[in-house]
Amino acid sequence: MKKDLLSLVEIKPEDIPYLVSEVARIKSSPELYYSRLPHYSMLMLFEKPSTRTRASFEVGMYQLGGQAFYWGPQGTTLENGKESIEDFARVISGFYKIIMARMYNQGTIEKLAEYSSIPVINGLTDTFHPCQVLSDILTINEKKGELKGLKFTYVGDGNNNVTHDLLLGCSAAGINISVACPKGYEPQQRILKIAEKKSRWYNSKVEVVNDAKSAVENADIVYADSWMSYHIPTKENEQRVADLTPFKVTTELLQLAKKDVIFMHCLPADRKYEVTAEVIDGPQSVVFEQAENRLHMQKAIILWLLGKL
Repeated sequence: MKKDLLSLVEIKPEDIPYLVSEVARIKSSPELYYSRLPHYSMLMLFEKPSTRTRASFEVGMYQLGGQAFYWGPQGTTLENGKESIEDFARVISGFYKIIMARMYNQGTIEKLAEYSSIPVINGLTDTFHPCQVLSDILTINEKKGELKGLKFTYVGDGNNNVTHDLLLGCSAAGINISVACPKGYEPQQRILKIAEKKSRWYNSKVEVVNDAKSAVENADIVYADSWMSYHIPTKENEQRVADLTPFKVTTELLQLAKKDVIFMHCLPADRKYEVTAEVIDGPQSVVFEQAENRLHMQKAIILWLLGKL
């Protein structure tokens, strides 16, 4: 039975340490994996633009001995409804070994996976971003040497794809997660309920608060994301800035966390909005190591789904 990665809803606690340990081997001995996927082809289907997702999957497939093929938002028969996603999935399954799709709508990628006979990886949708969060957990483990019992604080817009999978991934990994966001910007309730259920199973804590200072206090990790995600209409920018400014990560806010706190951001970042230059370019920031880890985790995910780890 084929395996997909569409979100971290179904992630098991044993999956996380397994992937983290496998990535350690891939990073330390990359030459052992250079021919793991000879003549394997990946379709990279992009409705949304990308830097890290495209680069990490292209380079990752190359380093595993395979090849990734980029299809942009125009030029496919999916454009303007010329072909159904069901037919597209069936046809593509005959040419490629695996699909990575970066789509606007979660429902679209779920339908793509349903009708594909090959594994499908969610490279980002409006609701989830599992590859980013698995890479983030890898970075936390490398920097802190452990996962269980850490305090993770996300500050900003709580109703976005990264926050949703952070809730699901941290709760399954035993990390205590606090989401600090303005009223009206909370995570989707259905996802929050799943994360709370995971936290009871895996002995972690989940909370959503409307005060950044209390959430950041004694945090081991502080995380921010863009206030202006791809799907946000520009007409909402002014109101969002007004609502989210109290949740900007500044030096003063970060000082409330533990002395050895690390700052994370999935990038791209806007230093006018969600974080100051002093923080993201400062000594506590690990954002560029975090970005590079996308490559290593992506390789592990590909091999995992193809049964080649």
